[in-house]
Amino acid sequence: MDNARARETEIFAEALGLPPDERVAYLTRACGEDLALRQRVEDLLAVQGRVGDFLETPGPDSGFSLAAAPEERSGRVGRYRLIEKIGEGGCGVVYRAEQQEPVRREVALKIIKPGMDTKEVIGRFEAERQALAMMDHPGIAKVFDAGQTESGRPFFVMELIRGVKITRHCDQHALSMEERLRLFVQVCHAIQHAHQKGVIHRDIKPSNVLVTVTAEHTLQPVVIDFGIAKATVDTRLTDKTLYTAVDMLLGTPTYMSPEQNALSLADVDTRSDIYSLGVLLYELLTGTTPFDAGELLQLGVDEVRRAIREREPLRPSARLSKMTGEELTAIAKRRRAEPPTLVRTVRGDLDWIAMKALEKERARRYPTANDLAADVARFLVDEPISARPATALYRLRKTV
Repeated sequence: MDNARARETEIFAEALGLPPDERVAYLTRACGEDLALRQRVEDLLAVQGRVGDFLETPGPDSGFSLAAAPEERSGRVGRYRLIEKIGEGGCGVVYRAEQQEPVRREVALKIIKPGMDTKEVIGRFEAERQALAMMDHPGIAKVFDAGQTESGRPFFVMELIRGVKITRHCDQHALSMEERLRLFVQVCHAIQHAHQKGVIHRDIKPSNVLVTVTAEHTLQPVVIDFGIAKATVDTRLTDKTLYTAVDMLLGTPTYMSPEQNALSLADVDTRSDIYSLGVLLYELLTGTTPFDAGELLQLGVDEVRRAIREREPLRPSARLSKMTGEELTAIAKRRRAEPPTLVRTVRGDLDWIAMKALEKERARRYPTANDLAADVARFLVDEPISARPATALYRLRKTV
């Protein structure tokens, strides 16, 4: 990646994580007088808005819109007092709210936007509500309550997760490779729990994995946003019929599996989440995704699908080795490592683990999230991993 493209992608990624009302000021600072650069970044942001997430949650945005329903303008939904808006997507809004009875506590309240209460949106909303209600795992946000507003729009109330996305947390605190991998193992266990409950997430990515601190002062990654979750064959999430447009990309292109972006989603199974976990692992290792987000977003929908189906990503260690000295130094510093040490750490077992999770053919991926977690755990204690051919020399080296 040349310096111009790297700069463009860096600004785009940072702008994407900001609330819309803060992006203009940021782009002015970041792009300066380079109007061509600013135009390219704005074009990428516009494309992301068209093919991006179904219920993506940008940054905080306090206040209540005049276009909101009466109960929202009044600052109350049932027994919940709305405090501030903390997230908004194309179809739903999330508020930080206070439950006032029978117990007093702060919660997150998610509600469909006025005018977006179509059969399809309500169906997906109810599917997410039911999916979360089935979960009982510290790594998945809990549902406390559900109902309808006075104007008939469904809402549900869930645990308020105070955290930041996993990649940002790791970089802000300069977590070592071992610390990052231990967090990743916890994420795999949470996804395994969802799969055991018969639910496929279909949108695993850093912004849907928040790291919070528990009462015991330990780090806990929490998986959120089951807005496009899919039930496995034996599980019913809602009685509503869910319709999917033929050319609608469900998920985030950079993190979606080859089969997930096919024209028919009927055959997507839990191994699609394994692929997305592989992308997350790749990003934790290298600071970037297997396919460049900026490049993908410049392609049309058909080209995005083709790229994900056909192009083979570089091994994580190869991606690190191809970075400029400045880029690699910055990536290594965020992992408390020297550049050569980081490349050596990733080369070998971690390459094998990541590439097995990212196999185009899902039959060649890890069969379960627990299997992926187990291989990462083996790496952490220097045991032979299952993803790598078990040659006599490899086993001898591990034994020694």
